[in-house]
Amino acid sequence: MDDCIFCKIVKGEIPSKKIYEDDKVYAFYDINPEAPVHFLVIPKDHIASANDLNDNNADIVSHIFKIINKLAVELNISDKGYRIVNNCGEDGGQTVKHIHFHVLGGRCLHWPPG
Repeated sequence: MDDCIFCKIVKGEIPSKKIYEDDKVYAFYDINPEAPVHFLVIPKDHIASANDLNDNNADIVSHIFKIINKLAVELNISDKGYRIVNNCGEDGGQTVKHIHFHVLGGRCLHWPPG
């Protein structure tokens, strides 16, 4: 999508602090971190939200979780734990209409999140 900020990040039109990229996904640090480690993993293909997953594109979620696991180990948050967050829709707190997964770690994360 031409007006999607995450699509622009994937294309290199908007700078980001990349930590991982392959042919399917892009991972980068959040510009307003809520934890010592806070990054996002997004599919390169535009999928608006979890509501738009289907038989043709749902395999991207398993790939994203494999990459999250890899990055959690590399960033030393896997042993003590971390949180994976996906906001879906307006009431779910989704502000960018491109499915994405926040990964937060490096401190104790309380529940409920707020």
